Amino acid sequence: MTPRQELRAAIAEKTARIGIIGLGYTGLPLGLTFAEAGFSVVGFDVDPEKVSMLSRGSTYIRHLDASRIAKVLDSQFTVTTDFQQLANVDVVIICVPTPLTPQRQPDMQYVVGTTQTVLQTLRAGQLIILESTTYPGTTDELLRAMLQRSGFACGRDFFLAYSPEREDPGNADYATASIPKVIGGVDEASTELAELLYAQVIERTVRVSSARTAEASKLTENIFRAVNIALVNELKMVYDRMGIDIWEVLDAAETKPFGFMRFDPGPGLGGHCIPLDPFYLSWKAKEYGLSTRFIELAGEVNVHMPHFVVEKLQGALNQSGKALKEARVLLLGLAYKKDVDDPRESPAFDIIDRLLRAGAEVNYHDPLVPTAPAMRRWPDLPAMQSIALSEDALASQDAVVIVTDHRSVDYEFVLRHAPLVIDSRGVFRVPHNKVVKA
Repeated sequence: MTPRQELRAAIAEKTARIGIIGLGYTGLPLGLTFAEAGFSVVGFDVDPEKVSMLSRGSTYIRHLDASRIAKVLDSQFTVTTDFQQLANVDVVIICVPTPLTPQRQPDMQYVVGTTQTVLQTLRAGQLIILESTTYPGTTDELLRAMLQRSGFACGRDFFLAYSPEREDPGNADYATASIPKVIGGVDEASTELAELLYAQVIERTVRVSSARTAEASKLTENIFRAVNIALVNELKMVYDRMGIDIWEVLDAAETKPFGFMRFDPGPGLGGHCIPLDPFYLSWKAKEYGLSTRFIELAGEVNVHMPHFVVEKLQGALNQSGKALKEARVLLLGLAYKKDVDDPRESPAFDIIDRLLRAGAEVNYHDPLVPTAPAMRRWPDLPAMQSIALSEDALASQDAVVIVTDHRSVDYEFVLRHAPLVIDSRGVFRVPHNKVVKA
């Protein structure tokens, strides 16, 4: 049999061994989903602490139940930092970060480094799939060229495809297996094998004509969100100047049963996708002599929102005869969205940085993020720990800023004891003399 035929049979019989590189919010749930479906899965990560926790049956992702790990550990699911074991798997799925450089250009170091690692053990009959969000052309230009240095031919000896991750941390309505999976290979053989693989564990697969189309579909999904969030953020600033409550406007507009899709404003964008993905397409478009003005304008609006929040805070303090310098400010929420423990790209860090540079004394409370992690974009922020919410803690502040609206926080308790609340999430719908919308 040819390598393609052998791999097709192994996938269909679930004897193919699956390797997942990167055991974060995408890779770990995906690996468990394959293991639960009967595949033998090896998870690879460079972080020995993650590997140690998983080896003990523990989880570092709050919304992922540790019992899922315990049920498949050792029997169907093993974890390691030894990347030489990639030689023993039939499918390699890459789930590594794709951040931006300080110049807002794609930072491909993790994808490139991982591909170089895969190249060291690449053998005939392996299927390589990239899931990391990236620009169109990454898979069929960058990865294929790198992997063909092995002397193997793509589409004959090894196979290469792209299938974007679609995880939504904290969303109880959708799990990995129930979210439709877009799949595009760099050739017909790769597309067929990748689709067959995901069809074993995902309820619905969506085959597209190429890896580039699959890459573009992921960017389009997140650009759609980024642009619409920018629109309501801009409307928030306009309506605020007019004395109109944007959340009341949205509540009213949402009653229209057609032609309207609700997006909510906030203090800025966060998470591993929406703040970053638009810039990947903007960067790639320049190669074709095009400027993505609409996307870039949306990015400018969203990037401005932490400044708007601090500006509203400063104005409210001035009204009470206080300056932002030396003011005591408590941020509620460090995570990028409510009810998750993920602080990646959270606007809270931008707000903290602005407040500290203005001379304010800053603390935060987040029941899901007890310790503020070091962040690439804000390397000079001091180490911070979440403080407990108490009457004394709230009363001692000059202002409390709601950045993340976790449901577990008692906001009525906050309102009773804090002297001033800056609400960037629309938590308080009824006007109150202590509350300033931002």
